Amino acid sequence: MSKKPTPEPLASDPLKAAAAAEAILDAGTPGSPPPDDGATIGARPKSGDKRKDVIAALMELAAERRWEDITMTDVATRAGLTLSEFRDLFPSKGAILAAYSRMIDKTVLEGTTDDLYAEPAKERLFDVLMRRLDAMAPHREGLQGVMEWARRDPISAAALNQVALNSMRFMLEAADISAEGPVGPLKLQGLVLAWSRILDVWFRDDDPAFARTMAALDRELTRGATLVARAEDVNRLTAPLRSIASAMFNPGRNRDAPRTRERWSDPLDEAEDRRTHTL
Repeated sequence: MSKKPTPEPLASDPLKAAAAAEAILDAGTPGSPPPDDGATIGARPKSGDKRKDVIAALMELAAERRWEDITMTDVATRAGLTLSEFRDLFPSKGAILAAYSRMIDKTVLEGTTDDLYAEPAKERLFDVLMRRLDAMAPHREGLQGVMEWARRDPISAAALNQVALNSMRFMLEAADISAEGPVGPLKLQGLVLAWSRILDVWFRDDDPAFARTMAALDRELTRGATLVARAEDVNRLTAPLRSIASAMFNPGRNRDAPRTRERWSDPLDEAEDRRTHTL
């Protein structure tokens, strides 16, 4: 059996030397050139989807350095793109995070089935959120870096909170739990806050079975269910008082008039990108 050749060092460029050495060792023949996939030196392997490449590049960099130290050029280079190509895809690092959140949403929603619909609401939501953690697992260290940055930057944290609210709205829908009505906003914001506490446990959970994370998730969902039940009781008890107050302060209101058209934010991805482009 022939012995694999030892690659010659390229002292002038350590990154190029490492890439060339790996290519020679993998090929098993002397002088085999490194594979040319069109990427620049220091870039990660391309997936064929530029948006996914950019998202993965940012997550990798977030695991390696502080968020504030990552430039858009760094992300483009890691993704194997020019800065011009990057600009066509995303306006900012914050927009990449929003796209990452939508990508995880899509993965969870595509894996949702009717198997658990006969189970209690808490069990359905538990299953949905565990599948979300599974989808996020490849980028756990990068997400921890993002969370640490959010704690240092309250303004950006508020924008990320909106992204999380949008995601949790779909997680509740996937679990067949309504997020509408007077108590709906409380459910959503409460779930976002609980999710951040669950993530803190998940980041430190070294158990392959994630026993601590599952215990924290169960605890947070139990607590949340209790708070939502109390809020719904209060809403039911105060409904007559709200009706009386509405009649007193709006005596001339025409009850037969058409209902005011509901307003909502543009649900398109571009709208969410605009909300997060300053991050």
